[in-house]
Amino acid sequence: MTTQPDHLPIEQKLYDAAANFVKHRYPQGWGGAAAVYTEAGSLLISVAPEVINDATHLCMETGAYLEAHKLNERVTHSICVARDDENSEFKVLAPCGVCQERLFFWGEDVKAAVYDPEGKLIYKRLDEIQPYHWSKAYRGK
Repeated sequence: MTTQPDHLPIEQKLYDAAANFVKHRYPQGWGGAAAVYTEAGSLLISVAPEVINDATHLCMETGAYLEAHKLNERVTHSICVARDDENSEFKVLAPCGVCQERLFFWGEDVKAAVYDPEGKLIYKRLDEIQPYHWSKAYRGK
């Protein structure tokens, strides 16, 4: 877990935490990290594990999601950032379909950062990212 100045909006705190972590963890070359925020106020950061067998790869967000489950805390925001090398700008990566499914556990109002070609920091609710999620077929039953 990490702490950030209180005056920044949580969306910016998450971006800054993930980007700063990448700069520390991956000082040269490619780097990426994810950060999530929970209702209890935890800011959790994770990276993709380095593996030998490509079939065993996990997304960068997975560790933070598991940490939130371990703490029994509801995720409210999620971001994933990556850069090509230490001289490149960070890109925000929208959650893949599997990570969206993982986030839906906490509800369709969870906000996830999405890529913007102009480099703006944009978060969308899951129901905006995936308005026809399969779970809507089971509401009210």
